[in-house]
Amino acid sequence: MKRQTIKDVAKAAGVSAAAVSYAINGKEHKVSAETLEKIKDAMSELNYVPNYSARSLVNNRSNLIGIVIPQTEDMNHPLLENPFYSEIISGIEAELRNRGYHFILSGVNKGKSYLDTSMQRNLDGAIIMGIYHESFYEELKEINIPMVLIDSYIHDSYFRNIGIDDEEGGFMATRYLIGKGHSNIALATGMIKKDGVVEKRFLGYKRALKEAKLFYRPEFVYEGTMSYEYGVEAGRLIGEKHPEITAVFATSDMMALGVITGLSECGKRVPEDVSVIGFDDIAISKIFIPKLTTIKQNITRKGIKAAECLLDAMNGEDAELPKEIILPLEIVERNSVRDISE
Repeated sequence: MKRQTIKDVAKAAGVSAAAVSYAINGKEHKVSAETLEKIKDAMSELNYVPNYSARSLVNNRSNLIGIVIPQTEDMNHPLLENPFYSEIISGIEAELRNRGYHFILSGVNKGKSYLDTSMQRNLDGAIIMGIYHESFYEELKEINIPMVLIDSYIHDSYFRNIGIDDEEGGFMATRYLIGKGHSNIALATGMIKKDGVVEKRFLGYKRALKEAKLFYRPEFVYEGTMSYEYGVEAGRLIGEKHPEITAVFATSDMMALGVITGLSECGKRVPEDVSVIGFDDIAISKIFIPKLTTIKQNITRKGIKAAECLLDAMNGEDAELPKEIILPLEIVERNSVRDISE
């Protein structure tokens, strides 16, 4: 079937080819509302799809954004198996679509170059999640496109950063358990790597214990992969080897749900025998049994904000915006924590 062209649309709409070009290249203000409606009707009738490759050559813009999710642990799980990524990408996609952009999603395995092929496809900008302060980030600057980081503790004026106060979040979770009368509190966490999200939450855990004059016990720290599967393993170990532990802070909801499962497999009930608090407030935490008490961050809003900041930077509208945006946290109380203080 012959591919429809701008001339075909113009002929069907009874307007000039220039008017059609304005309509599909973001210059709708140059045509009347009536003309624009005719063009839209003609495009629909002809099933016309703009040639974005040709447009990018003319405008030097591809309307294409790269989203990169580095795999920072030795795991090989599908990217979107983790609901956190699904929710944050939903926010990014919604904002990009509303502004006329598309995206390429790329996972990068641990130890591989972040200069993936997706980063070289004439992208207008990129959003990168959870990178560490390693040599690769200097390479990112060579690409010379606007970039926004999500959940990174790289402090470099070249990048804009969207995140939360992870150390404060870890403190909030642990202090909450202490306030419910718990003193033997375990930590289930991903790999504690310097200047990473997990390390900050771990430091918050330690700070809350110190403020409450409770001893930090390294044997109560279960450090593995940030996954449901490791959460199950940690829950089993806690249930089998540490009957004195009455509460667990898991540094992600997926780990927390795994901990609950592992404890259950050992005959431990949550929250009757062991309380569990998570971090993130992913959608499944509301429907899991028991419903999970957690530190809530607005994941979708984080994605939307990252897309907004990137598009503003691409359009030169970010001069007055801060380089770092920290979004709020709150505790959501559900059914997985028991008060033993009474």
